[in-house]
Amino acid sequence: MEKKKAVVVYSGGQDSTTCLIHARHFYDDIHCITFDYGQRHRAEIDVARELALKLGATAHKVLDVGLLNELAISSLTRDNIPIPTQTEEGIPNTFVPGRNILFLTLAAIYAYQVQADVVITGVCETDFSGYPDCRDEFVKALNHAIVLGMAKDVRFETPLMWLNKAETWALADHWQQLSLIRDETLTCYNGIKGAGCGECAACHLRRKGLETYLSNRKNVMQALQRKINI
Repeated sequence: MEKKKAVVVYSGGQDSTTCLIHARHFYDDIHCITFDYGQRHRAEIDVARELALKLGATAHKVLDVGLLNELAISSLTRDNIPIPTQTEEGIPNTFVPGRNILFLTLAAIYAYQVQADVVITGVCETDFSGYPDCRDEFVKALNHAIVLGMAKDVRFETPLMWLNKAETWALADHWQQLSLIRDETLTCYNGIKGAGCGECAACHLRRKGLETYLSNRKNVMQALQRKINI
Protein backbone atom coordinates (compact mmCIF):
# COMPACT_ATOMS: atom_id res chain seq x y z
CA MET A 1 0.00 0.00 0.00
CA GLU A 2 1.35 3.44 -0.93
CA LYS A 3 2.32 5.55 2.07
CA LYS A 4 0.27 8.66 2.78
CA LYS A 5 2.48 11.75 2.82
CA ALA A 6 1.89 15.21 4.18
CA VAL A 7 3.86 18.43 4.53
CA VAL A 8 3.37 20.37 7.77
CA VAL A 9 4.11 24.10 7.85
CA TYR A 10 5.99 24.05 11.12
CA SER A 11 7.08 26.88 13.40
CA GLY A 12 7.57 25.01 16.68
CA GLY A 13 4.63 26.88 18.23
CA GLN A 14 1.51 25.53 19.93
CA ASP A 15 -0.70 25.41 16.85
CA SER A 16 1.72 23.91 14.33
CA THR A 17 2.99 21.37 16.88
CA THR A 18 -0.58 20.32 17.67
CA CYS A 19 -1.11 19.88 13.91
CA LEU A 20 2.04 17.75 13.68
CA ILE A 21 0.94 15.57 16.61
CA HIS A 22 -2.52 15.18 15.07
CA ALA A 23 -1.13 14.41 11.60
CA ARG A 24 1.02 11.52 12.90
CA HIS A 25 -2.18 9.51 13.38
CA PHE A 26 -3.36 9.97 9.79
CA TYR A 27 -0.20 10.07 7.65
CA ASP A 28 2.73 7.68 7.29
CA ASP A 29 5.35 10.19 6.13
CA ILE A 30 5.37 13.73 7.47
CA HIS A 31 7.75 16.33 6.08
CA CYS A 32 8.04 19.49 8.19
CA ILE A 33 9.00 22.79 6.62
CA THR A 34 10.13 25.79 8.70
CA PHE A 35 10.84 29.25 7.35
CA ASP A 36 13.71 31.47 8.42
CA TYR A 37 12.57 34.97 7.52
CA GLY A 38 14.74 36.86 10.02
CA GLN A 39 11.95 36.73 12.56
CA ARG A 40 12.43 38.54 15.83
CA HIS A 41 11.98 35.40 17.91
CA ARG A 42 14.45 33.23 16.02
CA ALA A 43 14.58 30.73 18.87
CA GLU A 44 11.49 29.19 17.27
CA ILE A 45 13.67 27.69 14.54
CA ASP A 46 15.72 25.76 17.10
CA VAL A 47 12.55 24.64 18.88
CA ALA A 48 11.11 23.49 15.55
CA ARG A 49 14.24 21.44 14.83
CA GLU A 50 14.15 19.78 18.26
CA LEU A 51 10.44 18.96 18.19
CA ALA A 52 10.32 17.75 14.58
CA LEU A 53 13.01 15.22 15.50
CA LYS A 54 11.37 14.30 18.81
CA LEU A 55 7.95 13.80 17.22
CA GLY A 56 9.27 11.56 14.46
CA ALA A 57 8.95 13.68 11.34
CA THR A 58 10.30 11.89 8.27
CA ALA A 59 12.22 15.02 7.29
CA HIS A 60 12.57 18.63 8.41
CA LYS A 61 13.59 21.38 6.01
CA VAL A 62 14.44 24.93 7.07
CA LEU A 63 14.16 27.38 4.18
CA ASP A 64 15.81 30.79 4.08
CA VAL A 65 13.22 33.33 2.98
CA GLY A 66 14.99 36.44 4.24
CA LEU A 67 13.52 38.50 1.41
CA LEU A 68 10.24 38.53 3.35
CA ASN A 69 11.95 40.41 6.19
CA GLU A 70 13.11 43.08 3.77
CA LEU A 71 9.60 43.61 2.40
CA ALA A 72 7.32 43.01 5.40
CA ILE A 73 7.46 45.55 8.21
CA SER A 74 6.05 44.14 11.45
CA SER A 75 6.88 43.95 15.14
CA LEU A 76 7.93 40.36 14.40
CA THR A 77 10.51 41.54 11.85
CA ARG A 78 11.69 44.83 13.40
CA ASP A 79 13.23 45.21 16.86
CA ASN A 80 12.24 48.88 17.09
CA ILE A 81 8.48 48.15 16.89
CA PRO A 82 7.04 47.24 20.33
CA ILE A 83 5.33 43.88 20.77
CA PRO A 84 1.66 44.36 21.74
CA THR A 85 0.63 43.21 25.22
CA GLN A 86 -3.02 42.67 24.36
CA THR A 87 -5.23 41.91 21.39
CA GLU A 88 -5.64 44.98 19.19
CA GLU A 89 -8.61 46.15 17.16
CA GLY A 90 -8.12 45.59 13.45
CA ILE A 91 -4.92 44.16 12.04
CA PRO A 92 -2.22 44.05 14.77
CA ASN A 93 1.38 45.11 14.25
CA THR A 94 2.43 41.46 14.63
CA PHE A 95 0.90 40.77 11.21
CA VAL A 96 3.62 39.95 8.67
CA PRO A 97 2.13 40.90 5.26
CA GLY A 98 2.22 38.04 2.77
CA ARG A 99 3.69 35.53 5.20
CA ASN A 100 1.10 32.79 4.77
CA ILE A 101 0.83 33.49 1.05
CA LEU A 102 4.54 32.79 0.74
CA PHE A 103 4.70 29.94 3.25
CA LEU A 104 1.79 27.98 1.81
CA THR A 105 3.01 28.49 -1.76
CA LEU A 106 6.51 27.25 -0.92
CA ALA A 107 5.10 24.37 1.14
CA ALA A 108 3.02 23.33 -1.89
CA ILE A 109 6.13 23.40 -4.09
CA TYR A 110 7.90 21.26 -1.50
CA ALA A 111 4.93 18.88 -1.46
CA TYR A 112 5.26 18.59 -5.23
CA GLN A 113 8.93 17.68 -4.78
CA VAL A 114 8.37 14.99 -2.13
CA GLN A 115 5.18 13.73 -3.82
CA ALA A 116 2.86 14.62 -0.96
CA ASP A 117 -0.77 15.39 -1.69
CA VAL A 118 -1.48 17.37 1.49
CA VAL A 119 -0.13 20.54 3.10
CA ILE A 120 -1.16 21.04 6.73
CA THR A 121 -1.17 24.45 8.39
CA GLY A 122 -2.26 25.53 11.86
CA VAL A 123 -4.04 28.72 10.86
CA CYS A 124 -7.25 29.39 12.75
CA GLU A 125 -10.10 31.75 12.03
CA THR A 126 -11.75 31.42 15.45
CA ASP A 127 -8.73 32.90 17.25
CA PHE A 128 -7.10 34.44 14.20
CA SER A 129 -6.01 37.64 16.02
CA GLY A 130 -6.99 39.87 13.13
CA TYR A 131 -4.66 38.22 10.60
CA PRO A 132 -6.38 38.23 7.19
CA ASP A 133 -4.19 35.36 5.93
CA CYS A 134 -5.54 32.99 8.60
CA ARG A 135 -9.09 33.02 7.23
CA ASP A 136 -10.70 29.95 5.70
CA GLU A 137 -11.70 31.97 2.64
CA PHE A 138 -8.08 32.93 1.98
CA VAL A 139 -6.73 29.39 2.42
CA LYS A 140 -9.33 27.94 0.04
CA ALA A 141 -8.70 30.66 -2.57
CA LEU A 142 -4.92 30.16 -2.48
CA ASN A 143 -5.34 26.38 -2.61
CA HIS A 144 -7.45 26.72 -5.74
CA ALA A 145 -4.87 28.99 -7.39
CA ILE A 146 -2.00 26.62 -6.58
CA VAL A 147 -3.84 23.59 -7.96
CA LEU A 148 -4.39 25.52 -11.19
CA GLY A 149 -0.82 26.82 -11.31
CA MET A 150 0.93 23.50 -10.66
CA ALA A 151 -1.56 21.11 -12.25
CA LYS A 152 -1.32 19.03 -9.08
CA ASP A 153 -4.17 18.20 -6.77
CA VAL A 154 -2.45 19.29 -3.56
CA ARG A 155 -4.89 19.86 -0.69
CA PHE A 156 -4.50 22.36 2.13
CA GLU A 157 -5.71 20.97 5.45
CA THR A 158 -6.49 23.30 8.36
CA PRO A 159 -7.40 21.08 11.32
CA LEU A 160 -7.55 24.01 13.77
CA MET A 161 -9.53 26.37 11.56
CA TRP A 162 -12.73 26.32 13.62
CA LEU A 163 -11.24 25.52 17.04
CA ASN A 164 -10.79 28.06 19.80
CA LYS A 165 -7.65 27.94 21.94
CA ALA A 166 -9.28 25.81 24.64
CA GLU A 167 -10.23 23.23 22.01
CA THR A 168 -6.70 23.28 20.60
CA TRP A 169 -5.42 22.42 24.07
CA ALA A 170 -8.04 19.66 24.21
CA LEU A 171 -6.77 18.21 20.93
CA ALA A 172 -3.23 18.02 22.33
CA ASP A 173 -4.61 16.37 25.45
CA HIS A 174 -6.61 13.88 23.37
CA TRP A 175 -3.32 12.71 21.87
CA GLN A 176 -1.73 12.72 25.37
CA GLN A 177 0.70 15.51 24.52
CA LEU A 178 -0.63 18.40 26.59
CA SER A 179 2.52 18.64 28.74
CA LEU A 180 4.76 18.72 25.64
CA ILE A 181 2.72 21.55 24.13
CA ARG A 182 2.71 23.43 27.43
CA ASP A 183 6.41 23.07 28.23
CA GLU A 184 8.30 22.66 24.95
CA THR A 185 6.62 24.77 22.27
CA LEU A 186 7.32 28.44 21.59
CA THR A 187 4.35 30.70 20.92
CA CYS A 188 5.51 33.83 22.77
CA TYR A 189 6.10 36.91 20.61
CA ASN A 190 9.19 37.62 22.75
CA GLY A 191 10.74 34.23 21.95
CA ILE A 192 10.44 32.52 25.35
CA LYS A 193 9.63 28.80 25.31
CA GLY A 194 6.88 27.20 27.38
CA ALA A 195 4.80 29.64 29.43
CA GLY A 196 6.51 32.50 27.61
CA CYS A 197 6.87 36.07 28.82
CA GLY A 198 3.32 36.12 30.16
CA GLU A 199 2.81 39.65 28.86
CA CYS A 200 2.44 39.59 25.07
CA ALA A 201 -0.85 39.03 23.25
CA ALA A 202 0.14 35.51 22.18
CA CYS A 203 0.88 34.50 25.77
CA HIS A 204 -2.43 35.92 26.98
CA LEU A 205 -4.38 33.98 24.35
CA ARG A 206 -2.47 30.76 25.07
CA ARG A 207 -2.85 31.03 28.86
CA LYS A 208 -6.55 31.92 28.71
CA GLY A 209 -7.21 28.92 26.44
CA LEU A 210 -5.41 26.53 28.79
CA GLU A 211 -7.23 27.89 31.84
CA THR A 212 -10.59 27.53 30.07
CA TYR A 213 -9.80 23.96 29.07
CA LEU A 214 -8.52 22.84 32.47
CA SER A 215 -11.54 24.32 34.24
CA ASN A 216 -14.07 22.67 31.91
CA ARG A 217 -12.36 19.64 30.34
CA LYS A 218 -15.43 17.52 29.64
CA ASN A 219 -17.46 20.17 27.83
CA VAL A 220 -14.49 21.47 25.85
CA MET A 221 -13.53 17.95 24.76
CA GLN A 222 -17.09 17.27 23.67
CA ALA A 223 -17.13 20.49 21.65
CA LEU A 224 -13.84 19.46 20.04
CA GLN A 225 -15.20 16.05 19.06
CA ARG A 226 -18.14 17.68 17.31
CA LYS A 227 -15.77 19.75 15.17
CA ILE A 228 -12.91 17.44 14.24
CA ASN A 229 -12.31 13.81 13.30
CA ILE A 230 -10.49 12.18 16.23
